[in-house]
Amino acid sequence: MSRGPMAQDTQDGRTMTRTAMKAELLDAETERALAYAWRDHRDEAALHRLITAYMRLAISMASKFRRYGAPMNDLIQEAGLGLMKAADKFDPDRGVRFSTYAVWWIKASVQDYVMRNWSMVRTGSTSSQKSLFFNLRRVQARLEREAMAEGVELDGYQLREMIAREVGVPLRDVEMMSGRLSGSDFSLNATQSAEDEGREWIDTIEDDGPRGDEQVEQAHDHAALRHWLTQAMGKLNARERFIVRERKLRDEPRTLESLGDELNLSKERVRQLEAAAFAKMRKTLEEKGSEVHSLLV
Repeated sequence: MSRGPMAQDTQDGRTMTRTAMKAELLDAETERALAYAWRDHRDEAALHRLITAYMRLAISMASKFRRYGAPMNDLIQEAGLGLMKAADKFDPDRGVRFSTYAVWWIKASVQDYVMRNWSMVRTGSTSSQKSLFFNLRRVQARLEREAMAEGVELDGYQLREMIAREVGVPLRDVEMMSGRLSGSDFSLNATQSAEDEGREWIDTIEDDGPRGDEQVEQAHDHAALRHWLTQAMGKLNARERFIVRERKLRDEPRTLESLGDELNLSKERVRQLEAAAFAKMRKTLEEKGSEVHSLLV
């Protein structure tokens, strides 16, 4: 008996998952060495090893988007592309784990794929449109439940205004996305079956947002890291702090040449000062030992 496309997709997805789970787990030092080998020497073997080790992360994130109706194999492929983009752009000098950096690229790649294939009508690709696409129905359902519990009746305009404030996007974006998602391609407000007493598919969607305890932990960890980095920066002299800020803390980092021109130094001298500054900061952070390590892994 031959398998249908859905069964084959499921089987292939499971096979890829089993293969990924057997891959090695990289420690921070090995991961950093592989990242340097790829960035500085374009060592394809190092890239392959880095990608293979974190494919399990890509598959895990891809599985969270399966509810949108896309084949699992396609989601995994897009997640893998995001992982490769992350590896190509990863800067090991920043001192963070590759997995932390890769999560954003994987999620962005899968979300773009889902939005491209959701409907014949283009849903858009800006950050606000993405936020609406993946959160509008869930936020709308919650607001309607809260209003009903308080005995408040909301008209469509009031509801869209509340959604815009909740998601943090312009009202016009909410109105546009509501119209596009209300078409006949797929409705999350459709009931699952008569036996479920009118239960809608929207009720089965998992909230992608962080839980309350996770938000508290993240806020605590970020505050601790900011404090330690501020202490590390305080060990630098004024010129070193300037170079670090311009090279690593700007949205568009400056080149060694431009800094050299401003400081009346050679490009090589600026590079040496930058390396010395990082060494000082690394020494300061290493004094924190396992505390810093636990937040970065």
